[in-house]
Amino acid sequence: MTLPPLVIQVLLILVAVTAALIDARSRRIPNWLTLSGVILAVALNSFLSAVDGLFGVDGLLFSAEGLGLAFAVYFILYLLRGMGAGDVKLMAAVGAAAGWKNWLGILVLTSAGGLIAGLVLVFAKGRFRQTLHNMGTILTSLPRGRAPYLENPELDVRSEKALRMPHAVLIAFGTIGFLIAATIWAPR
Repeated sequence: MTLPPLVIQVLLILVAVTAALIDARSRRIPNWLTLSGVILAVALNSFLSAVDGLFGVDGLLFSAEGLGLAFAVYFILYLLRGMGAGDVKLMAAVGAAAGWKNWLGILVLTSAGGLIAGLVLVFAKGRFRQTLHNMGTILTSLPRGRAPYLENPELDVRSEKALRMPHAVLIAFGTIGFLIAATIWAPR
């Protein structure tokens, strides 16, 4: 875990919080936000590594690795219809800014927040038994190479039957939580 430069921290917060606010209100994450986040992340990381005398190539690779890993992981979730396309693009922008190692920390915190928020939502909606059934469907479908949403429409994020929440909010919490943790524990 490394604390990104201040300009990258500001970019991460602006992109993640803006996406969270928009997603919470409209259940969409706009392309202009994610694309500008990727472009700014690549440009800033390249510029910052060029300032260090590395001709910008290290910063470009740093961003490309973060973008690639984040996109790959979330694209799989998108194919399984567990995430929307905006979530994939938002995490790609976060990965491009943070780099792949830091992105893994953001992913862990986002996932932990998602687990907690999901449990609260399940209990608030009285869906504990149905959620256990859905988890069983997931655990039996995936090993057979079958997408769980094909067996149960509640497991398709696009379905009206699905229990959904704006994932960008969780990504924002994971990103901010990571920046706080990195500020406290990162080597100086």
